[in-house]
Amino acid sequence: MRTSSILLATAALAVGLGSGYGYAHFNTPAPEIVQEASAATPADPRGKILYYRNPMGLPDTSPVPKKDNMGMDYIPVYQNEAAEADDGLKISTAKLQKLGVKSEPASLREMARDIRAVGIIDTDERRISVIAPRFEGYVESLPVNETGRAVKAGEVLARVYSPAVALAEQEYALARKSGSDLADDALGRLRNWGVPPGEIARLKAGGKPSHDLAITAPGNGVILEKAVLDGMRFSPGQTLYRIADLSSVWLFAEVFEQDLRRIRVGDAATATFAAMPGKTFTGTVSFVPPTLEAATRTAKVRIELPNPEGALRPSLYGSVEIASPVGQAAVLTVPDSAVLDTGTRQTVLIDRGEGRFEPRAVKLGARADGYIEITEGLSEGDAVVTRANFLIDAESNLRAALQAFETP
Repeated sequence: MRTSSILLATAALAVGLGSGYGYAHFNTPAPEIVQEASAATPADPRGKILYYRNPMGLPDTSPVPKKDNMGMDYIPVYQNEAAEADDGLKISTAKLQKLGVKSEPASLREMARDIRAVGIIDTDERRISVIAPRFEGYVESLPVNETGRAVKAGEVLARVYSPAVALAEQEYALARKSGSDLADDALGRLRNWGVPPGEIARLKAGGKPSHDLAITAPGNGVILEKAVLDGMRFSPGQTLYRIADLSSVWLFAEVFEQDLRRIRVGDAATATFAAMPGKTFTGTVSFVPPTLEAATRTAKVRIELPNPEGALRPSLYGSVEIASPVGQAAVLTVPDSAVLDTGTRQTVLIDRGEGRFEPRAVKLGARADGYIEITEGLSEGDAVVTRANFLIDAESNLRAALQAFETP
């Protein structure tokens, strides 16, 4: 009995020591067990880190961890996320419809810069006619006796009596009747005096000499000046009427000296007038003066405007835009609304379809007519976002910022 008790006590002491001081020794797993536990730990589903991208969504990556100029950590891009990261920002179709996103392909076009000026309508001096008979006479009657009246080609303006013309017609009639050579001399004098061809043809056909002679309008126009009165006597070369054809007029635009070098003959121009709201008139530059007005430092560029309805009147004041070509050839352009300009960086959003968008840094050239020249970063046909691109960019930056805060 006593021996059994001693054995039991010894066993109990051994168990107590094993549960206390020998705990670490008895509970340390074997190397095989450690390896099995490590193999059982699940791997990161995102894979290994390939590179680090800018936290604000800019197209900048780094092979090692770094911070941007604001002190924010670059975001790691894992192997399984690379495809999605390369695709850029993804937006659902429903959200695209709410944002009202629109895209337009980059295209080649000839750019023109608008030069704005003010101007005044004037008559086309090449379309002004002067009625000044080459013979002396007296005014018998005035069918057209008012300034500003519109006349048509061939319309009788006045009837006059000229003793010299009447005598020449009588001489022609007598010489023709007698077969004398003086008939040709009489016709020659009538032609030299500017007697209308119709009157000469009537005489040659056997008509009797006329007591009065009709003065007709040489073409369609408006009476600008009437210097004749009923019954007055006029001398050879005295102006009786001044008639202007207003079917085409001149617009003299006051162009500043710094813009003058960009304007060429043939450039298209568009004019508007406060007196005729809602109406636009188009024409072309016909003359660029070689001199400047010393007082205003401007030059009066002449623009020809068609005026078939006669709405444009001399001395009418208006505004004009002259489309001055930027270059000699077409260049790659996008609408100016497509460019996101931070002042130091210019970016466009490429629409890759199915709600995927890619930011692309570009270099800009000339701006004109609502378009911007792209000198680097795009190819013809690349679809760029022209509407709601600021909202897409804001959402991209928000997502990047949130990911940066959540990244340990």
